[in-house]
Amino acid sequence: MTSTLTAAAPTGRRSAGAAPRRRTPVLALPEARWALAALVLFLLALPLHLLSAPAWTWGPLFAAVYVAGGWEPGRAGLRALADKTLDVDLLMVVAALGAAAIGQFLDGALLIVIFATSGALEAIATARTEDSVRGLLDLAPATATRLTDDGEETVPAAELAVGDTLLIRPGERVGADGRVLAGAGEVDQATITGEPLPAAKEPGDEVFAGTVNGTGALTVRVERDPAESVIARIVAMVEEASATKAPTQLFIEKVEQRYSIGMVLATLAVFAVPLAFGGTLDAALLRAMTFMIVASPCAVVLSTMPPLLSAIANAGRHGVLAKSAVVMERLGQVDAVAMDKTGTLTEGTPYVAEVRPLPGSGLDEGGLLALAAAVEHPSEHPLARAVVDAARRRDLPLADADGFSSVPGQGVSATVGGHTVAVGSPSRMPAAGAAEVRAVVRELEEAGRTAVVVSRDRAPVGVLGMGDRIRADAAATVAALTRLSGRAPVLLTGDNERAARRLAAEAGITDVRAGLLPQDKAAVVRDLERQGRRVLVVGDGVNDAPALAAAHSGIAMGRAGSDLALETADAVVVRDELAAVPAVVALSRTAHRLVVQNLVVAGVFITGLVAWDLIGTLPLPLGVAGHEGSTIIVGLNGLRLLRDSAWKGA
Repeated sequence: MTSTLTAAAPTGRRSAGAAPRRRTPVLALPEARWALAALVLFLLALPLHLLSAPAWTWGPLFAAVYVAGGWEPGRAGLRALADKTLDVDLLMVVAALGAAAIGQFLDGALLIVIFATSGALEAIATARTEDSVRGLLDLAPATATRLTDDGEETVPAAELAVGDTLLIRPGERVGADGRVLAGAGEVDQATITGEPLPAAKEPGDEVFAGTVNGTGALTVRVERDPAESVIARIVAMVEEASATKAPTQLFIEKVEQRYSIGMVLATLAVFAVPLAFGGTLDAALLRAMTFMIVASPCAVVLSTMPPLLSAIANAGRHGVLAKSAVVMERLGQVDAVAMDKTGTLTEGTPYVAEVRPLPGSGLDEGGLLALAAAVEHPSEHPLARAVVDAARRRDLPLADADGFSSVPGQGVSATVGGHTVAVGSPSRMPAAGAAEVRAVVRELEEAGRTAVVVSRDRAPVGVLGMGDRIRADAAATVAALTRLSGRAPVLLTGDNERAARRLAAEAGITDVRAGLLPQDKAAVVRDLERQGRRVLVVGDGVNDAPALAAAHSGIAMGRAGSDLALETADAVVVRDELAAVPAVVALSRTAHRLVVQNLVVAGVFITGLVAWDLIGTLPLPLGVAGHEGSTIIVGLNGLRLLRDSAWKGA
């Protein structure tokens, strides 16, 4: 099927492939509306109270402030209390009512306003995180043009099915993940693969939902259900991650309950002790209310999740899906890295590395390559496509081939120019010239190449050496991971030692474990773990799944990764950018630093304000400002990781 979007092509300065930003209006949040109402009422009452106007003028306004800003946290606190949980929201409302009970109407109203504002900022922060996830949905079009026997029809993109054929016109977004059947064009797929320039697409190439077709109409067959597209998986996995809690957060919430109970008991002591020594009721109650406010752990509770959720959302925008807050926290703890070779350090797609025509064949490199490409042209095998692509890059003319046949695991054959030409495994090599060819094959295999023999009329005429090209960013990624973990990564591969060491040298890796079966890779990881290392495994294949499961953390390369590897890994690099691996590790460490900063800020404020209240006389308005101010500072500090600069810095 081919997919065509009915929506207009993007305009303006924004790149067609850029993710649209869909921001929730601030006043669409009930917390923001109630906080604004409380603030407006407070500002109306404040001058009347300061000018000593009659109580009937400012009293109802302050009462309205208490209702507008306090009813929702109060209700939530009572519900928590019914579940035998002491909520700090309820304590804040009680403190405000206590202040009003002793005539401190202004101070209690100020507490409600600042507390409501803090809650509104937290709601806005949560909404912004959710916006960054939901914005990914805008990449996929609402409708697509489906081709049928009767012509074209516009259907909702969600109703597309595997096997449908879609028409993608220039400027339209692709409606589903699929493969090009006909047409040619350039597709902007920066949002999925990270490629800065549009990618040329022709029959046989894969396209992703949400990418933008720039030139030429494409006919695309849907190969993945819309619910399973790359975009849909990003949304689902980031939403799932946002619903989890990291161990640090769970620990804080566990301590919070005991702390809150202890704080209530301490507040009662602060109230009762002065009375026992002859203090006045109003002074004792005011000091107790101030103590309850400044000792509340609001800032501590808010210290952990905003940085982690912001890091998850930011990584998701850049194509790395951390499956939970636990994962985001654990990624920053790794101090050893083990990497797969094929599809991870390498591109995972074969290419023609060497062309070896045999003496006496009458062929040069171009002639041998053109002959092999003519036979391989009808084949869909990855090696065949690599041979054909190599011939096209050299602009070699391909002769017509007749009588094409293919034997799985052995090779292909066809008639070219009246000669029977075969391209295939050395095991299928003709007996004639076997010794000469075997020497070339051995030389190529020792260099880490896959040898493909070309024969004409059952006589070998040359050998092609196929290789897997190392990723352009492999060396830089290895260097970055070495700096982050303190030691160079280990290469785990099932390939032969010569090929593995050749590639490892290019990437800057010295510790090579070659010829490993899947269980061997897992054994290496477990051995490193027994040495006290927290191991990060980066892989993409089925054979990497046991190692990914055994590791402290696992990251799968998503574009070519197997389903088993994607399910087993803790995080997935959807855009297949190897450089994203050290970036997300660094982002996790930045999130951890912000958590520590937040806990220090919260601890300093609570300790200082509590000491001031117990030793001296802390004015209630100043206590309110200090407590709620620290909560706001902590929340905003965590949201710094939502910025694109946080990812670039990582």
